[in-house]
Amino acid sequence: MICLELFIKFFKIGITTFGGGYAMLPILEREIIDKKNWATKEEILDYYAVSQCTPGIIAVNVATFVGYNKAGILGGIFATLGVVCPSILIITLIAAFIQNFASYAIVKSAIRGLSAAVCAVVIASVIKMGKSAVKDLFGIILMLCGFVLAYFTKISVIIPVLFATILGIIRGRGFRK
Repeated sequence: MICLELFIKFFKIGITTFGGGYAMLPILEREIIDKKNWATKEEILDYYAVSQCTPGIIAVNVATFVGYNKAGILGGIFATLGVVCPSILIITLIAAFIQNFASYAIVKSAIRGLSAAVCAVVIASVIKMGKSAVKDLFGIILMLCGFVLAYFTKISVIIPVLFATILGIIRGRGFRK
């Protein structure tokens, strides 16, 4: 029964989320944390952090983590299928008709408007996530360094993420002693 609930909930999340994993954060908070109490805010932020560092799509990885946490391997499979099914269905429909409509000015305008709205949602999610995740000067410094490296250099974003992870481990061990 929980597997079916996971599938349905993540199907709803998948069909209402545009713009990728970060745009999914407010919906996840409302549906998974507030309504279902399947995870805490800290757990969702941890899932996002790990999902950013692992191969694949953030939304899929987060769904898998939540599903696995609630119902083991089957829960992970059902949550993952739930979040990807809407995209598969929508992409299949779009692919079938895109050639006929892509050149229309109204379609181009709609896509530009959708892109702007998605950017706004992503920025709001990042700010909200930053307020929860960055709690001290150490976090602020890591965040700023990571941003500078990711935005202003051509190095892979994995490098600042791994570097911050290592520094976090070192710092954590230092506080335990």
